[in-house]
Amino acid sequence: MTNHYEVVIIGSGAGGGTLARCLKEAGKKVLVLERGDWLPREPQNWDSSEVFQNNRYVSIDPWKDRNNKQFQPGSHYFVGGATKLYGAAHFRLRERDFEELIHVDGISPAWPLRYNDFEPYYTRAEAMYHVHGERGEDPTEPRASAPYPYPPIKHEPRMQQLVDEFKAAGLHPFHAPTGVNLDEANLPFSACVKCNRCDGFPCLLHAKGDAEVMGIRAGLGLANSSLTLLTRCHVLKLITNSAGDTITEVLVDRDGENLKFSGDIVVVSCGAANSARLLLMSANDVHPNGLANSSDQVGRNYMYHNCKAVVALGREPNNTVFQKTVAVNDWYFGDNDFDFPIGNIQMTGKTNGAMMKGYKPKLTALAPTWTMDKMAERSLDFWLQTEDLPRPDNRVTVDSGGQITLSYLPTNDRASHELMVRLERLLDKLYQQDHLAERQIYFASDMAIAAVGHQAGTCRFGTNPEDSVLDLNCKAHDLDNLYVVDTSFFPSIGAVNPSLTAIANAIRVSEHLVNRLG
Repeated sequence: MTNHYEVVIIGSGAGGGTLARCLKEAGKKVLVLERGDWLPREPQNWDSSEVFQNNRYVSIDPWKDRNNKQFQPGSHYFVGGATKLYGAAHFRLRERDFEELIHVDGISPAWPLRYNDFEPYYTRAEAMYHVHGERGEDPTEPRASAPYPYPPIKHEPRMQQLVDEFKAAGLHPFHAPTGVNLDEANLPFSACVKCNRCDGFPCLLHAKGDAEVMGIRAGLGLANSSLTLLTRCHVLKLITNSAGDTITEVLVDRDGENLKFSGDIVVVSCGAANSARLLLMSANDVHPNGLANSSDQVGRNYMYHNCKAVVALGREPNNTVFQKTVAVNDWYFGDNDFDFPIGNIQMTGKTNGAMMKGYKPKLTALAPTWTMDKMAERSLDFWLQTEDLPRPDNRVTVDSGGQITLSYLPTNDRASHELMVRLERLLDKLYQQDHLAERQIYFASDMAIAAVGHQAGTCRFGTNPEDSVLDLNCKAHDLDNLYVVDTSFFPSIGAVNPSLTAIANAIRVSEHLVNRLG
């Protein structure tokens, strides 16, 4: 087995998977080390009980909270990383999200680069990940240099009715930007069939725009591929030269066997928590506090969004199958009654009874699934998302055995409450009844920090090595050949899904690496 590559990438999610494809297309010799394996294609992919109640695809990798209490994070270690079970909601950050914003709980810091620096890469990311949408509907949407590469996904009748009702109430609902390989004009030959198993499920058809399909598989499928993927590779440590300025070896445990690899460039893309863990676990005499950590910022400023999922139970049935076509940003930056940013609303995948029992197992323990199914037949399912602010004490630490501790206190609770109130008032006005019940999303756990799908921060980029981990190209200030390209680099997270920004940034960094490697 070859041990040296031009680029070694650790992790195959939105950042690592995208970077691998871009570097392969540029002809670079690339090795991707993935901790997990290929996610199996099996009937259980679309089994709500298996996915939401039995946590079939959740990693067995417990973390601890700030009170030293163990919990099971919703991590997914597969080729494609967290994107294998995401909802493929691909929003651009707003232009103002790159600037300093004052929130009710504090300040969201400015980025060292601005929206215009990312815009061309957003355009390329939308094309690469098959994003469907419609420009001009969202009142907060940023400038775009091109239309969406694929047309908006059509609203089904109940969703169109909701859009019409929201517009009549003065809002500006828009087609949610979604990454799926869908051809509605020719459905018999479309990879995506607009099923109700997109949000939170793996895609049996490989039709979702995830990092396995659009990144790794696309790279491996190219002729004369110089991309190598090794699965079941748990990277234990990064080893430096004696000066501590270059990564010389990547130490890997693969099925109980220790392997070593090297690269001209080493890229970490394990997810915000695990990327911080790897850097901290790689401490040595030159870097006693962990690699790239002379600023003491590795692991700090962890963010993951302040989210609520809301089931609205109405009188009329909701026969929608593919529900994820509507989003609302009218309250993104606040309104006349609240001078601070509030957040984003979007539809989730259509809920069923088994999913409801997974969200609230104690509350629904005595209720048979068929009764929950009856409730779900009349539900509208919303996802409410408010920005989580970076706080130095919201951080990831590890012990000598690699145990992650996530010390975290939520931010912007007031703004999250204001978003909930506005949706509730709107629906009460439209339907004149009390019908909202808040539920926990994704996991059968009362611990909100277990929902790690939108994790970000921990290795922020910046121009000052004293208060940032990475430079503007996402290279570690302290080492010459170490980069981080997952959502760890985010200085702030905005109130929209972080996936498209991670993908766009990976494309941006790939250009830098191609130029550097020559």
